[in-house]
Amino acid sequence: MKRTDLRNIAIIAHVDHGKTTLVDGLLRQSGIFRANEEVQDCVMDSNDLERERGITILAKNTAVSYNGIKINIVDTPGHADFSGEVERILSMVDGAILLVDSAEGVMAQTKFVLRKALESGLRPIVVINKMDRQDARPAEVLDEILELFIELGADDEQLEFPVLYAVGRAGWASLDPDEKGTTLEPLFQTIIEKVPCPEGDDSAVLQMLISSLDYDSYTGRVTIGRIHQGKIRTGQQVSICKRDGDIIKGKVLQVFTYQGLKRVPVEEASTGEIITLTGLDNVNIGETISDPDNPAPLPVINVDEPTLQMTFQTNTSPFAGKEGDYITSRHLRSRLLKELEKNVALRVQETEDPDVFLVSGRGELHLSILIETMRREGYELAVSKPSVIFRKDDEGNLMEPLEQLIIDVPEEYMGVVMEKLGTRRAEMTNMVNNGTGQVRLEFIIPARGLIGYRTEFLTDTRGFGIMHHLFHGYGEHRGEIPGRTKGAAVAFEHGTATAYALGYLQERIAFFITPGTDVYQGMIVGENAREQDMDVNVAKAKHLTNMRASGSDGTIKLEPPRILSLEDALEWIDDDELVEVTPLNIRLRKRLLDPTQRERAKKNQTLR
Repeated sequence: MKRTDLRNIAIIAHVDHGKTTLVDGLLRQSGIFRANEEVQDCVMDSNDLERERGITILAKNTAVSYNGIKINIVDTPGHADFSGEVERILSMVDGAILLVDSAEGVMAQTKFVLRKALESGLRPIVVINKMDRQDARPAEVLDEILELFIELGADDEQLEFPVLYAVGRAGWASLDPDEKGTTLEPLFQTIIEKVPCPEGDDSAVLQMLISSLDYDSYTGRVTIGRIHQGKIRTGQQVSICKRDGDIIKGKVLQVFTYQGLKRVPVEEASTGEIITLTGLDNVNIGETISDPDNPAPLPVINVDEPTLQMTFQTNTSPFAGKEGDYITSRHLRSRLLKELEKNVALRVQETEDPDVFLVSGRGELHLSILIETMRREGYELAVSKPSVIFRKDDEGNLMEPLEQLIIDVPEEYMGVVMEKLGTRRAEMTNMVNNGTGQVRLEFIIPARGLIGYRTEFLTDTRGFGIMHHLFHGYGEHRGEIPGRTKGAAVAFEHGTATAYALGYLQERIAFFITPGTDVYQGMIVGENAREQDMDVNVAKAKHLTNMRASGSDGTIKLEPPRILSLEDALEWIDDDELVEVTPLNIRLRKRLLDPTQRERAKKNQTLR
């Protein structure tokens, strides 16, 4: 049985190609908002971190109506680091809108999200967006998209994709690249015509795949998913088919469907509908809600395995407990296990040390977003340098994760980029010069070669370079990669940094702190100009003597400090260092705070 009154669709694209803005336009033109209602831009990006960074991190559900037909829309992340979000969301829909920038064309994450859509059997609608750009090149971009479909093994039906041209911010779409539209009507019509209707039997055994979880302070855990067949009602008894094969019972308290940005309570929902349920506590993503007497589980959602790992541990610095609300290993463990319930691409392992947890994810951004979220929730913790997860093949060879790296850079910086990537074991696979002064370089590079490179890249290209990377697969280990070339400046006593001390040292050290910053022994306060670590006294004050007054040397001129973000700090630290994260500060420190212990450990390592 087909539900002709319903369509389920996801919007997929590379980062910053306009997914969330297009959803804004669809919402506005469907009449969801009142005429006098004030609505902010990127209304789907409700998370504070999403608004600050301008990216989508968590998939969001919404629904609009067009000519009596309900369209459930899911806005998905574009970063490959959030692949778990994309994979589980595509299990809820029957079609996808692939959005591509009219100037940038096919990018790294375009390939990633399209591959996932094609593997799920979806038939995408292609929308070439941002047609108002001066450097728009829609014909060439369409050729790139077609080549990508062929490269990814699209079948004949998927290759017959409809193409629209749009400006999401202005709220119009057109079927003709030379014709400016007035509304998104052509896109609404294409969705209705091209996206398959949901199919299933309302009278069959209930099957609902859990694709997402949320939490409400009033109702507790909220379960989100799509009904593949059957019906579900408020107050109904159900069975939950667990990942390990167990079957447990539960009772649905309320059933909600989506209308605009709101959840609307309903008495009953049937096949094809994307719904949320309350009342079920012991549920996880990938499990099936089914009939209590005749449970029928669906296949679980498979997610790409993590490629990067780092340790999360309790904060043991002298400043521990001064700035955070949650500081113990019990708090940390509870929070990480809670994150596992909805972050399907994350892995958490306990170690021999009860205060240390090994956390694995899809990339630096994936893990840093978790750390930043915990920090804002009031947690204090210390994290290590990210490291890649190695494997061994059937013959015992060491294998490492490789990334496809795509760089767009002005011609004059091409040489320094290629030189730096060469030392990081990158292998160039393609170079395209489009004659505009910009060059696109493509590489296959070990994932560990990218750790710490982004800041260096932005410096080398004066901020004009753009880089994106995508998991390529596992390959043979490519040998040693040089680490950080400059040492750390480490405070050797407790105190408060003074302008006098910083001014005296700034010729040799690029500081991460300002005068007035409280420091402790073993805290990293800057970067040494040389390769070796350097112990410094940044709390030294200028003393009054009988020859001169303490302020007689005039004003000290200090260079602006280099204030590190969380991502910068994770990239900068070495294996013997940690990032201390609190709600108020991000500090760098040595694992061993005492300089004597550090020296002894260094000698022992040398002897080995």
